[in-house]
Amino acid sequence: MSQSDTSLHGSGPAMNPSSATSVAADADQGYKWKAFWAVAITLFTMVMDFSITFLALSTIAEDFGVTLRAVTWVAIASSLTISAVLLPLGRLADITGRKKFHLAGIVLFSTGALLAALSPNLPTLIGARIIMAIGGAMGQAVVMAIVTAVFPSNERGKALGMITTVVAIGGTAGPIVAGPLLQWFGWRSVFLFLFIPTAIGFVLAWRILDDSRIGTTKRKIGERYDWPGAILSASALALIILTISNPFAQPWISPQIIGGVVVSVALFALFVYWELRVPAPMINLQFFRSPVFTWSSATRLLAFVGTSATFFLLPIFIQSFLGYSQMIAGVIMFVGALGMGIAGANSGRLSDRFGYRKFTFIGLSMLIAMSLFFAFMTQSTPIWLLMPALFLNGLGMGIWMAPNMSATLSAVERSSYGSVSAFLNLVRNVGSVAGQAITTAIVTGVMASRGVDVELSELRHSADPSVGDAFLDGWRMAYLVLVGFSIMALVAAALTRERMQKTDHAGAGQPTEAAPAQAD
Repeated sequence: MSQSDTSLHGSGPAMNPSSATSVAADADQGYKWKAFWAVAITLFTMVMDFSITFLALSTIAEDFGVTLRAVTWVAIASSLTISAVLLPLGRLADITGRKKFHLAGIVLFSTGALLAALSPNLPTLIGARIIMAIGGAMGQAVVMAIVTAVFPSNERGKALGMITTVVAIGGTAGPIVAGPLLQWFGWRSVFLFLFIPTAIGFVLAWRILDDSRIGTTKRKIGERYDWPGAILSASALALIILTISNPFAQPWISPQIIGGVVVSVALFALFVYWELRVPAPMINLQFFRSPVFTWSSATRLLAFVGTSATFFLLPIFIQSFLGYSQMIAGVIMFVGALGMGIAGANSGRLSDRFGYRKFTFIGLSMLIAMSLFFAFMTQSTPIWLLMPALFLNGLGMGIWMAPNMSATLSAVERSSYGSVSAFLNLVRNVGSVAGQAITTAIVTGVMASRGVDVELSELRHSADPSVGDAFLDGWRMAYLVLVGFSIMALVAAALTRERMQKTDHAGAGQPTEAAPAQAD
């Protein structure tokens, strides 16, 4: 029998190398989306948790018979915990394995949700929220790393854009979900609800995630976890967040605030000193030698400071001055999330083709324009103007976020995706907290100068028109100050230069040391 006959009558058709490559590529295409949805449902739930909890605070206060200021520790404890442990957990994810780290985070989050639903008193609820926050931080630390690892480097923007979409919808779905639950079943039902999608996410992650395909790297022989760095970073970050958020309403020029700033700076300095000398640091500070990493990180921090007022103050405006309920206000805010989700998916995909710099610049420019519109709104601003402005604001957020994250990740190696993903989420948290603190200080300062002493959370219950006038003056000043931060973010974005990327089919792009790509 000839060779040709053998190929015809043998056990099966011969497969040429190009066909094998095509099959492998198709398998990778299918797996990356399975892995994405396996972790996206958990990320969606963890993001939604924050807005749900904020809406439930007043109901919890009434049930436990405590003040609103006391019950805010349910939210403060979560923010402090996440900010403190994000960076240490990101490094831990890089050296322990991303699949089991993600699963452990889901278990902690779900356990905390059940304990919260069963809490007999406020201290127990706060403890349950801390457990949830640790689980949530584990999710934030590893989800971005998993998603960017399963997508090839030339699709990194697409992957990060999809993450932006999930975060956007999750952040504003909270009021829509929580409203009916709080009205019909009470505050405990919102924590029971959170358990359901996380349980589904656990099953999907257990069955789908494969360490060999999600970027888990083998731990080096003799490599140790940087416990001193973890303790220093957690202490410094917790203290600075506590100082900035000022939950005890201390005067800004007070020994407590000044002391908090001084000790935080000292701890950060000690952390940097240690990290530059330890063989396996918590985060490789040499990343900041890259102008791309430095300027894109600065852009992210300044932009989140500059845009925080929209998520913090606009719900108050919609309820207090436009007279809408919490549930309707949530639906109105969802318009912004819709714009953010649409733009995030598309800007990420397009930035893979045309570069990240121009999209970051366009998105921040839109946010500055919309912030100026919001700054000069009054009680007579019609809803038909506000909702398109919210949609455009969401578009701006979605346009800049994914390309900015892609820029930062382009400057680091694949094995550091976990710690850098945690760093990116930490920058977002610090920027948002700082922006809210600045906003609160300006608005309450203007109101105090007018002789108005009303908590922002109680603003809608005041019948005194001078209260509303003082708030709007403070609102306008706060927005104009935050616009200044957005302009600084725009400058930082302009200084972020493109880098060439090697494309690989394993799912990770490596930054080259060649000259930067053509600037925009």
